[in-house]
Amino acid sequence: MPSPRPKTPAEQKAPQPPVKRILLVDDHPIMRHGLAQLIRSEPGLEVCAEAGSACEGLDAVDRHHPDLVVIDLTLPDKNGLELLKDIQAMHPGTLCLVLSMHDEDMYGERALRAGARGYIMKEVAADNLVTAVRKVLAGGIYVSDAMASRMLEQVSGQRPRQGAGIDTLTDRELEVLEMIGRGVATKNIATRLNISARTVEAHRAHIKDKLGITDGAALVRHAMQWVEQRGGML
Repeated sequence: MPSPRPKTPAEQKAPQPPVKRILLVDDHPIMRHGLAQLIRSEPGLEVCAEAGSACEGLDAVDRHHPDLVVIDLTLPDKNGLELLKDIQAMHPGTLCLVLSMHDEDMYGERALRAGARGYIMKEVAADNLVTAVRKVLAGGIYVSDAMASRMLEQVSGQRPRQGAGIDTLTDRELEVLEMIGRGVATKNIATRLNISARTVEAHRAHIKDKLGITDGAALVRHAMQWVEQRGGML
């Protein structure tokens, strides 16, 4: 039996798939450093840029055109859900993966609706981040098994969506509720969100209506208890 033909130099130098470029958006430098080390240790992946705020993140997307943006929900100037929407509006189809400390029960579906292709909790990032990154880059959607089961049950009708309570708040209403719970005054909420105080008051009225709350003091107490229990995004 003849021996196999040795590979030619051209065959030995077959082109490698292009390296995938990833942008990290997180306001904690130590977290970004750890994520960058984790990603750079993987073949075919590199971190092309880092950002510590939503504004910096959007600018980095403009300049670097990354293959994937990994976004934290807690940013100093704007929450990650709003950044997701901005990226999808300005760069449609850009792949985004949310990496957050916040409960996926509350924010997972909201992140997907805002344009993310996956949601992963920071507490499991060391074990699952690379898997999530590669799945999203391959065109898939990454969520935990528990979240996937809940979504399938909702689609199949086995778990109807809740018709009242926190789940019915819009992303902006949820953001206002969190700021109320952190003791941020109406005027300052308006400044942070770049909206008028009148619009903030309208959001407060809608929140009270959806939560069945009759007065402002009760809304503040409810918001403070909720933030204490689940943690805010500020």
